[in-house]
Amino acid sequence: EEEDTVRFTPLNKGEGEGGGERMNVETQETQETEDKGASSSKGTKRKIEYRKVSVPQHRFTPLKEKWLELYTPVTEQMKCDMRMNLKTRKVELRTTDKTEDSSALQKSADFVQAFVLGFDINDGIALLRLDDLYVECFEVKDVKTLKGEHLSRCIGRIAGKGGKTRFTIENATRTRIVVADTHIRILGSFQNIKVARDAICGLILGSPPGKVYSRMRGICARMNDKF
Repeated sequence: EEEDTVRFTPLNKGEGEGGGERMNVETQETQETEDKGASSSKGTKRKIEYRKVSVPQHRFTPLKEKWLELYTPVTEQMKCDMRMNLKTRKVELRTTDKTEDSSALQKSADFVQAFVLGFDINDGIALLRLDDLYVECFEVKDVKTLKGEHLSRCIGRIAGKGGKTRFTIENATRTRIVVADTHIRILGSFQNIKVARDAICGLILGSPPGKVYSRMRGICARMNDKF
């Protein structure tokens, strides 16, 4: 029976693409039967949980380059297993016997998902350390239907010259913003995401940056006074 079972082994630094392809996905039923046998002597049963994060084609190369920087905090801090399945192009995560925090697996999946969406690893690590951080995604067409040069000018208003407008919104609201074509992703706390989203929606609808700045700073000042 043990010969038919392929154990979950994380992708190590020395393994190449071929090693990743040889790793097969272990079924949850097989793992649970093993856990039952192992835990019968201990008297307690800990259920193994899984998460999978899809990796789009354009983020596959950055993932390869930054793999160790992603792998280390997930395995050492969160005590979860992590590997890349090259056949399905998904990052697979699961809990282990050493996993102490029940939310560690979901935090690890959010961390990998944030990197896939385009956020920097140093910004994504905050998802592992803090509880009240979220990622919100929307598109320009969700706010207003724009085409051609109107859409290009809209994206230009959001980014600003040299990224100035985006950096100003990030610093004022304590968030991180990724503008990928017409997709906008915001990382931060619930209240801060709302302020940043309102500012970006104002820019999409055609408000001048100066008006958006003054409105946003007024809201942030009231939030700081409240806390």
